[in-house]
Amino acid sequence: MNPFAEIFGKQLAYFNTDVTKSYEWRIDQLDRMARMLSENEKSFQEAIGKDFKTSFAEQLFETSGTLGSIQNTKAQLRSWMEPVEITPIPKFLAENGYKGMVYREPFGVILVIGPSNGPLLLSLRPVINAIAAGNPVILKTSESLPYSGRLLLDLIPKYFEDSSFTVIPGGRQEITDLLQLPFSYIFFTGSSKVGKVVMKAAAENLTPVLLELGGQNPVIVDETADVKDAAKKVAWGATAWGGQWCTSPGYVCVHESIAEEFIAEAKQALIDMYGTEPRNSPDLSRIVTTNAVSRLAELVDPDKVVAGGDYDVESRYFAPTIVYPVSWDDKIMEDEVFGPVLPVIVYSDIIEVVKKIKSMPKPLSAYIFSTNEKQIASLLNSISFGGGCVNEVNIYLYIETLPFGGVGASGIGSYYGKWGFDTLTHPKSVLMSPADKEISHLIPPYDQQKIEGLGNWLYY
Repeated sequence: MNPFAEIFGKQLAYFNTDVTKSYEWRIDQLDRMARMLSENEKSFQEAIGKDFKTSFAEQLFETSGTLGSIQNTKAQLRSWMEPVEITPIPKFLAENGYKGMVYREPFGVILVIGPSNGPLLLSLRPVINAIAAGNPVILKTSESLPYSGRLLLDLIPKYFEDSSFTVIPGGRQEITDLLQLPFSYIFFTGSSKVGKVVMKAAAENLTPVLLELGGQNPVIVDETADVKDAAKKVAWGATAWGGQWCTSPGYVCVHESIAEEFIAEAKQALIDMYGTEPRNSPDLSRIVTTNAVSRLAELVDPDKVVAGGDYDVESRYFAPTIVYPVSWDDKIMEDEVFGPVLPVIVYSDIIEVVKKIKSMPKPLSAYIFSTNEKQIASLLNSISFGGGCVNEVNIYLYIETLPFGGVGASGIGSYYGKWGFDTLTHPKSVLMSPADKEISHLIPPYDQQKIEGLGNWLYY
């Protein structure tokens, strides 16, 4: 007997009552979520800090960002739920009073598998989308976040009925058991390796999936860029959240004419942000696990470290680090870095850089620093990626009205705001016919005129 079959069955039975399809139920659930976060904000921030986000700014962003997502959703939910009339439809039908409508229909019970790097934002934001779409949710928290997970396990039953929203802790076995159940949708954020496991299991039940994965996110800084601005922003992007964000710059390709200047400015930016002793900075978060620190240490070639490089496994500290010059064959370029380490590659030919990037798995994010509009347009057209910025990094993921999601190896599907609502609902097409009308061409017996008319009435 699957240990989670009972709670799954309870949520499915509740969904089949149609209660969750009402606007009132959805708003009530969102209000409960907002109260849980507001009334326990300090507890959440303390738990997040104990897990790894020692930067208070990041703790605050986790809670305030999630609350902001709720407020945005509530403000627009009624309009999202409204059926939409589709035009045009074939002229013959329109002239006879027919209407084409699309209704947004909830899928059913949704499984959200949360990651280790976003204790609230990347776990509860998908839940917010799922609830707003009218679906009950089971949330599987990351075992790498014991304090945040324990707090959610304690608080969610106090604010929600388990038939609407429940949380399950644990690790690999719990995920394996959950994936055996016939969920209506699975939302997973994490590595490509586990994403493949999730997708394979979902296929057994023909369950659709939204996979938020990652990859090596490229940055291109060309010879026309504002070097100081680019270096500062890229250094911040590579070290914010301890470099453990799926959109963090993975490596930067800098034109040879400005490479030395870029390195100097990036090194200074790290000092400006975190001081000469970043270990003592209140703004630098730790690494999520000791194993992750050891992994980072193995990736970095100490002979190419020009800033940082020191670490402490037990305290889960890794200094903001710049590695330069890096080649495409270096170990650090084999996989997503996922830490506060910035590899810098020098290039002379942008065409060769683009070819190399296109030969690699498609990244979740990409960033371009340039003032050459023609080059910017060319790069945006040529390189495939989930989302990104021009002359900025990371910021696009803050925008609730922009779709957030990967492509190819970096993910399947998008969410945030209306995009998440649409992803987690089925667009149900309905043709509305007047009661006194019929399409006589469709009804036997057929003659030559009817047969010829079968196709004609379909045209707009």
